[in-house]
Amino acid sequence: QVQLVESGGGLVQPGGSLTLSCSVSENPGDMYATGWYRQTPGNERELVAAITRVGFANYANSVKGRFTIDRDNAEKTVSLQMNSLRPEDTAVYYCFARREFMTSFNEYDWGQGTQVTVSS
Repeated sequence: QVQLVESGGGLVQPGGSLTLSCSVSENPGDMYATGWYRQTPGNERELVAAITRVGFANYANSVKGRFTIDRDNAEKTVSLQMNSLRPEDTAVYYCFARREFMTSFNEYDWGQGTQVTVSS
């Protein structure tokens, strides 16, 4: 099982920036995909951004142009740079690892989550 530990959440004003970091116990470049989901109370987790083994990045439409995902295989970290934050970005953000293409959502490895609150 891959161990993931998030850091970097907090309170930020609308229009501000935050960077989330995820420390991964194995080389994230060996995973089919790693990245970030977020979840608000009463809702399912939604994909925010992911980066594949070959370096392809994809984003939720709501964050395109504002968020950037990056990966450092040597440091075994996956980061999420979040700019121009909005109140609707408020959520618990979870780092995930999908080991292989055939790995189902229920088999993803997850971090413990980090709270991001965007409020004035």
